[in-house]
Amino acid sequence: MNYALHYDVTLFSDLDIYLFKEGTHTRLYDHLGAHPHERHGVKGVYFALWAPNAKGVSVRADFNAYDLVSHPLGLRNDGSGIWEGFIEDVEEGMTYKYHIHTDGDNANPDKADPYAFYGELAPNSASRVWNIDKYKWNDAGWLEGRKKYNSHKAPISIYEIHLGSWRRKVEEDNRFLSYKEIAVELALYLQEMYFTHVEILPITEYPFEGSWGYQTTGYFAPTARYGTPEEFMEFVDVMHQHGIGVILDWVPSHFVTDGHGLMNFDGTCLYEHADPRKGYHPEWGSAIFNYDRNEVRAFLISSALFWLENYHIDGIRVDAVASMLYLNYAREEGEWVPNEDGSNINRGAVHFLQQLNTAAYREFDDIMMFAEESTNYPMVTGRVADGGLGFGYKWNMGWMHDILKYMKKDPIHRQHHHNDLTFSFVYMFHENYLLPLSHDEVVHMKGSLLNKMPGDYDRKFANLRALFALMIAHPGKKLLFMGAELAQWAEWNFAQSLDWNLLEYPKHKGVQSVVKKLNWLYQEEPSLHYNDVEKEGFFWIDENDYSANVITFVRKGARNHKPIVVVCNFSDKEHIGYKIGVPTKGVYEEFFNSNDEEFDGYGSLNLEPLTSQAQKCHGRDHMLELNLPALSVIYLKKI
Repeated sequence: MNYALHYDVTLFSDLDIYLFKEGTHTRLYDHLGAHPHERHGVKGVYFALWAPNAKGVSVRADFNAYDLVSHPLGLRNDGSGIWEGFIEDVEEGMTYKYHIHTDGDNANPDKADPYAFYGELAPNSASRVWNIDKYKWNDAGWLEGRKKYNSHKAPISIYEIHLGSWRRKVEEDNRFLSYKEIAVELALYLQEMYFTHVEILPITEYPFEGSWGYQTTGYFAPTARYGTPEEFMEFVDVMHQHGIGVILDWVPSHFVTDGHGLMNFDGTCLYEHADPRKGYHPEWGSAIFNYDRNEVRAFLISSALFWLENYHIDGIRVDAVASMLYLNYAREEGEWVPNEDGSNINRGAVHFLQQLNTAAYREFDDIMMFAEESTNYPMVTGRVADGGLGFGYKWNMGWMHDILKYMKKDPIHRQHHHNDLTFSFVYMFHENYLLPLSHDEVVHMKGSLLNKMPGDYDRKFANLRALFALMIAHPGKKLLFMGAELAQWAEWNFAQSLDWNLLEYPKHKGVQSVVKKLNWLYQEEPSLHYNDVEKEGFFWIDENDYSANVITFVRKGARNHKPIVVVCNFSDKEHIGYKIGVPTKGVYEEFFNSNDEEFDGYGSLNLEPLTSQAQKCHGRDHMLELNLPALSVIYLKKI
């Protein structure tokens, strides 16, 4: 092995360079990074790195004993700032870093490859040469039907998961499962529970376990913690073969300040703003991308499309969009730089998000793009052509905040906070919404969902079951973080398994059963999902009975779908002979009750079909008289 270095190999065309400089290149991963290649029949690896302000770049690696100067890359003469070179005999799996020569004392640390497809297991931080074209996919059937599964008209119920803490091998030093180990077990569980999609907390390579993946270094590399790139492909493939879509949590809002990462990459602020008022997150202690820089936008958009193309990912959830949109996010007066007109919108970030969504949906019209956006920024899911950001869905953080605030109240006080229950219905069709009960609500001393619920032991569980039943009936797609279906007492801990032993207890098993039943009904009853983002899908019967803590509404699908009447009693008192107006006369049956005995609840109070009476109620000509168990949500439809 002579590891000879050559400068006459390139993977860039003139068009590639033009698009890169323009910020519109969407597949930079095919050009930058380390790519197995041949030169005159000799195998090796082509290395390419963007470092326009470097005085020199050399590859330090296994093959040269991490020598500082033996393998220098050559700078292209087209003003792109790209350094490249072909090194013979370099093999897959070899580790490497880039030594970037800068002005001054050359103190810039060695950098991992921003475009690497694989890296060392943390805390080691070198990149690995890797060929990701080896895996043979078996999910053609899923991909052919994906447009239907990801449609606005489809039932979308997402299970959010942290791969390292869903299950652990306690008997093997509490280690987490690998991609291969978790794949079939998780897929079968999601099938059993009738979830349609799984959303994975970030698996893009990251150095600190406690960041849960939100402090990223490798935007093209699945973390080595759980296995190889092919094993993550197999994980996705297994999900698809079991009819489960895969959504990747992705973080273009900030990045780690670790020395081997993107910060101060070529001795200058290349990926981040130089001014800390724009380039540093005081809340997270991380760096902010410079979205005004064309090459940075191309880097991030290429990352998103990389996962969609090479890993068959079905959707991307963009983390912390609000932090991107506002120049003064988490900053006091004087700590941020306004636009020339005094406004606080980060126009570069807006341009980036519009460009991102346009490219993603242009290349993959059957995927989903989600925004975790917590403000009232307009048209997050609006069309880019109309000035919107172009996302498919927005997380409804307002609903999450209001409903948890309401549910925490003792029922005796809820009548004074009725607006927290009903306000989300005012704006529920302003965007295409997803209703999240995510990991963020069960960490940092916020308490588990069960522990947020008021009352004694039985009432806590009844409240939780009612919350889940309201969530399924409320317009919008659904997301539930792992462990909520077990009614965990403890907050989520990333370093240990979920408390699966809780299922030995009837109340906890009952919560799991109600989540399973609700997910099944959400899929089976078109009126619960078909018009999740359309005004035609909902109308009130009565939203004003605050004294009884009751709301009543109807969910509608298409003309041939049976409407569903939803009655929510958030009082801890039974309401006997409660009257509601109904859309049409007829015989109605209760087909779901969150307090049913099958969920270890109090039992149903409407065991027989209910016949409407020709009596005006709630502005309608016909009414039903029914009994409402305490802390319950019931679904009715005509027989």
